Amino acid sequence: MVCIQQQFIYLHYLGEELPTTLLVREGPSFMVVLIMIGHAILAIPAGTAVFFTGLAFVAFGTGFLKPNISSLVGALYGDDKGARRDAGFSIFYMSINLGSFFGQLLVPIAATYSWHLGFGLAAIGMFFGLVYFKMTEQESFGDIGLAPEKRVVDVIDDQQSSSVFKFGLPILLLAILVGLQVTGQVDISSIVGIAEAMKYVIVLVAVFYFAYVLLAGGLDKDETKKIFVIILLFIGGATFWSGFEQAGSALNIFAEDWTDRNVLGAIIPAGTLQAANSGFIIIFAPIIGALWVFLAKRNLNPRTPFKFAIGLILLGVGFLVMVSAAQIAASGAKAGMLFLILTYFFHSIGELCLSPVGLSSMTKLSPTRYVGQMMGLWFVAPALGNLIAGTFAGNFDPSNVGEMPDLFWVFVKLPIGVAIIFIALSPIVNKWMKEIH
Repeated sequence: MVCIQQQFIYLHYLGEELPTTLLVREGPSFMVVLIMIGHAILAIPAGTAVFFTGLAFVAFGTGFLKPNISSLVGALYGDDKGARRDAGFSIFYMSINLGSFFGQLLVPIAATYSWHLGFGLAAIGMFFGLVYFKMTEQESFGDIGLAPEKRVVDVIDDQQSSSVFKFGLPILLLAILVGLQVTGQVDISSIVGIAEAMKYVIVLVAVFYFAYVLLAGGLDKDETKKIFVIILLFIGGATFWSGFEQAGSALNIFAEDWTDRNVLGAIIPAGTLQAANSGFIIIFAPIIGALWVFLAKRNLNPRTPFKFAIGLILLGVGFLVMVSAAQIAASGAKAGMLFLILTYFFHSIGELCLSPVGLSSMTKLSPTRYVGQMMGLWFVAPALGNLIAGTFAGNFDPSNVGEMPDLFWVFVKLPIGVAIIFIALSPIVNKWMKEIH
């Protein structure tokens, strides 16, 4: 599901410049309506066709909403490419997690009665959020987003570039899917087969796009270096999300089967523990945002690659906690909830060091004519991470507790290893970024 959303985000922005009037200011409202309709459909206890119809509405709406609302936030900071922009995206991130916090508290409880009721709660929450947005948008944004950004004239023929993306890429995607089907790598006649195919599609599409921009994008020397920085950040983001998204799969399974969730005689639903992530984001987002501004005033604000390295290291530390929890489970006992809560704490602080900074960096590093495309591409990194997470979760057997410590060790070594590479490359990368933090 998340993979479909991120792919739609990316495909929407291919061949486009900065978002248009409709997409920047009116887009969020319209797309929230699509998502709301999708969840309302999912609340209907009907067959598979209705279920996937609801998912399609959610995917299309989310695909448009995420990059447009992020672009709107970026527009609030104009030409400021320093710590204030990173801090602003941290606050934006906090607002996202307000809804996530209440959703993760209420939906698992509703789901104990009916999963459809949980989807219905999401639709109700979106309705009230949409009403509030419409009531306050003029006061909050003024003229921002009402006029299209100035189009930049460049050496690239925009029509030719647009044609390559709008016609060349779909042909490439179709060829990839046909090739995978013919060679027997996947079976796209099934949902599982399509999911398997997507990991090839995502990687090849990202490679195709970056290769096109670097080889035929009309970049100057400085722009080329910044694209290489974006590629590095893309890899770091995908690595981070591959571990972070275990929260909804391997960690949730561990919470369900191998965690003592008894509090004063009441059993807390496993999914409710995931609210810890959103809670930590709400508490620490303004603190982390203020920290970047505080450090910037003293010329101590870490550069983007180092912030990514911090996020990846904290992800690994979180899974190191889970290694200890898994060892307790392997001994035949149930681990305390504190292990998962502490893991979510490290993951949440890591997320604040990486994800809002990643959003901000796409608007700072991208050549102006490619800002929309790069913002869309950034949302593909979580899609790739989700697929890696899904592959890992598919090998997670809660009945075989003896292998769990080793499985969690994978996500200790992988992100910390990538973080070390980020730190080692940071002197070169910082020179490529020049004045951008």
